[in-house]
Amino acid sequence: MVVIQEIFGVNEHIRAVADDYAARGYEVLAPAFFDLEEKDVQLPYDQQSLQRGLALANAVGLERAVEVMKSAATLLTRAGKVGTVGYCWGGSVALLSAIRLGLPSVSYYGGRNTQLLDETPKAPVMFHFGERDASIPPEAIQAHREKLPQMETFVYPAGHAFNRSIDPTHYDADSAERALERTLGFFAAHLG
Repeated sequence: MVVIQEIFGVNEHIRAVADDYAARGYEVLAPAFFDLEEKDVQLPYDQQSLQRGLALANAVGLERAVEVMKSAATLLTRAGKVGTVGYCWGGSVALLSAIRLGLPSVSYYGGRNTQLLDETPKAPVMFHFGERDASIPPEAIQAHREKLPQMETFVYPAGHAFNRSIDPTHYDADSAERALERTLGFFAAHLG
């Protein structure tokens, strides 16, 4: 499994997510996408870091991120089938990985997904959104359901980054647990 970072880099939260999946028996990689622009980026959750992370995500771009995903998936294929799970910016990279690389993918609150919805994924995708996410309006969530009706789209009573357990401002334990349960079911079905 490839765990795809938020715009804050491969920080404590992303490492914890990767460790959790590894503890569940998956072979996991969490590529440092921002190393393409700047080494060892691990940003805190504040407004200044948000702006820096957005700039780095834009500099890397989704197309270069898919090339990183291709390399990561190639490394993991010796362990069996490969899937992806991504958060925020990483959620959009996960969707693009299903579209371009045919990797079963789970996208948590992917903020750039709407620009990708006219392309058909070559593998199953599951979407998780928070209904109180100011950055992803209800009509964007509805667009997922309309343009990709064959994919599962779930909405939780939470905001953006509801899975970020180290951030009490955004974390919603009930929503995170329910999304994880569904995600694990998705990977059990599609990765074995």
